[in-house]
Amino acid sequence: MSDKDIEQEIQAKGLTAPRVTPDHVESIIASEHYFTAADGERFAKWGEQFANEDVADQLSLLTFCVLVLRNGFTVTGESACASPENFDPEIGRKIARENAVNKIWMLEGYLLKQKLSEK
Repeated sequence: MSDKDIEQEIQAKGLTAPRVTPDHVESIIASEHYFTAADGERFAKWGEQFANEDVADQLSLLTFCVLVLRNGFTVTGESACASPENFDPEIGRKIARENAVNKIWMLEGYLLKQKLSEK
């Protein structure tokens, strides 16, 4: 069940107390950035060759997503593929982004709870 599906169910049940919504989470994302661990390794070793090509191949299966929030805070998500034959960059980015967005839910949930406790 997606976040949007859950939000529809909440609305259908008439639950109106303050809550974090999918639209709110999306609205605070200023930008998103993707790269693989192999990309990072290439950047870190600018111009150098990988000492071990097998390691380089494995690093290309690890995808990172960095979400920059409107306030400048960053959250990260990652996606690792076990079988090189199944690696798909688009799927890796989607999973990495979902993992990063889940961290925003936790942060925004904490922030909302803090605001409610101060009333």
